[in-house]
Amino acid sequence: MSFADTIVLFVLALLLFGPKKLPGIARQIGKALNEFKRASNEFKAQIESEINQLEYQERQQKREQEQTILPPQPPSGSIASTRYSGLPEHAQPAPVSSELPEHAQPAPASSELPEHAQPAPASSEVDSAAQNTTNA
Repeated sequence: MSFADTIVLFVLALLLFGPKKLPGIARQIGKALNEFKRASNEFKAQIESEINQLEYQERQQKREQEQTILPPQPPSGSIASTRYSGLPEHAQPAPVSSELPEHAQPAPASSELPEHAQPAPASSEVDSAAQNTTNA
């Protein structure tokens, strides 16, 4: 509304209601507009409060769901690992150690073997041993 439109409305109200009633009418209109503004602000605050409360409840439910979500199942045909399967500790496989079982231990050095289990000497060792017996 422009300034000219406001002047026209003021003059029209002055002619219709007269100079004695116009201030009382303006006061009533001002009070009604103030009450309407207060009611709309209260309604707006109440709606925002309800929205915030609903969002808070949704976040709480989401946190609860995240805490109860199980790990994903492995694809079919794959080998399932029990490392993170949630099995009790006594049902978990034993951890892999760096020690080998007895049957997989490397052979001891030849100096540790008994004489009857000594490996056959290499051909150069046989030649030198034969020379030692002939020289003696």
